[in-house]
Amino acid sequence: MGFKVKVKLRNIHFPELELAAELLADTGAIYTVLRREKLERLRIEPRGKRRFKTADGRISERDIGVSEIEVGGQRTYSTVVFGEESDAEVLGLTTLEELGLQVDPVSGELKPLELLLLRF
Repeated sequence: MGFKVKVKLRNIHFPELELAAELLADTGAIYTVLRREKLERLRIEPRGKRRFKTADGRISERDIGVSEIEVGGQRTYSTVVFGEESDAEVLGLTTLEELGLQVDPVSGELKPLELLLLRF
């Protein structure tokens, strides 16, 4: 199970639109998920849809968009899912990797990810 992480979210076109949140760091989730009303408050617009399988095997479709996400001073633009009331708000693996962070399961904290560079 994950742990809560303080994040700041911003509209990439209007960075003055900012929202603080606590999300569950979840390496089992590919994308970051936030409640639709929070993303709409930031004026983030859907750019497409993705299909997701729920724990009970059902398929659900959700809108996706892009937000600036900041954790511990590190910032990235990342895909965000427009979550519904029944969806957990999570900081997903894609965003964590884009931030250069990983979950340390022993300490229950985020730590820098060892980034690899292919050289010829």
